[in-house]
Amino acid sequence: MSGYAVAHIDEIPELDDGRCPMRPVRHHFGIAGFGVNAWTGRNAGDRIINEHDEEEPDSDEELYLVLCGRAVFELDGTRRDAPAGTFVFVRPGVKRTAFAEEPGTTIVSVGGTPGKPYDPIGWELWSPLRPLYDAGAYAEVVDRGRELVEANPGYALLFYNLACCESLIGRTTDALDHLARALELSEQLRGYAREDSDLDPIRGDPAFGRLVGA
Repeated sequence: MSGYAVAHIDEIPELDDGRCPMRPVRHHFGIAGFGVNAWTGRNAGDRIINEHDEEEPDSDEELYLVLCGRAVFELDGTRRDAPAGTFVFVRPGVKRTAFAEEPGTTIVSVGGTPGKPYDPIGWELWSPLRPLYDAGAYAEVVDRGRELVEANPGYALLFYNLACCESLIGRTTDALDHLARALELSEQLRGYAREDSDLDPIRGDPAFGRLVGA
């Protein structure tokens, strides 16, 4: 295996979760040390970065680079113009979002949690299934999710979300098996499992308690 890789942004296939298309840069290169992805707003006015504030105790610091076009960031309600070449660094707790001011504006986002190793759980690959999950199409998510975990067996979140949807449609054995695999891959998901209502249908199973330590 070569010690380096080169790709133009257009060579990285887009993923679409119903918002602005995303290019999963981290996944494309197999980066394990930090998160990095790119979003493109096709039209002026498109929201490129979803509004969020990273309020959890182990939240990421995020650095954004406007690669091309022109964006405007809203940071705790303050609007900041960001032409191509602009870096925007945002610490946890700051509510942030960004919009395209020109068609084809692309923003690269790099993130990581201070003092902690990066945990590549695979949320990028899950994102196209999120609209189906939000619509309650759990059986379809399970079918497509199985294909995802077969193709990408190293990502904890894919197994975790598959387990959640299997739980919701009554596939208890499959849900417990996939939850176990998710927790093997990522310890941080154990705490989520203790509180996640999607797992309520299997919460009474003794195997669930053994998995989450409840």
